[in-house]
Amino acid sequence: MTMSDRERDALRIEDLKYDEGGLIPAIVQQHDTAEVLMLAWMDVEAVRRTCESRTTWFWSRSRQEYWNKGATSGNVQRVIEVRYDCDADTLLVRVDQGSGVACHTGERSCFYRVLCGGEGEA
Repeated sequence: MTMSDRERDALRIEDLKYDEGGLIPAIVQQHDTAEVLMLAWMDVEAVRRTCESRTTWFWSRSRQEYWNKGATSGNVQRVIEVRYDCDADTLLVRVDQGSGVACHTGERSCFYRVLCGGEGEA
């Protein structure tokens, strides 16, 4: 039995390419609609906690602490899968956000504002 390219190329959490601060960007996406919910940062421990608990964990750069999304708001993100890109320097975290919101402003997605190219633009 031979290994597929995917199995052979699979990385461990520690082997991902983290930046000089030990962080990797994580794009969080609703698994069934492909809606982009948010972007946050993870370090090795946050990735490990996310994979083990099957809920999202991030590193807060402003508070310098870990946070489990939804622990206080109730808007828990149930992890379906965590993927990494071809360069292993960005994560795609596919979740089930349920009927909750991802953004601290109360919006479903953090990407609710249009900078350019929106409907009705001349």
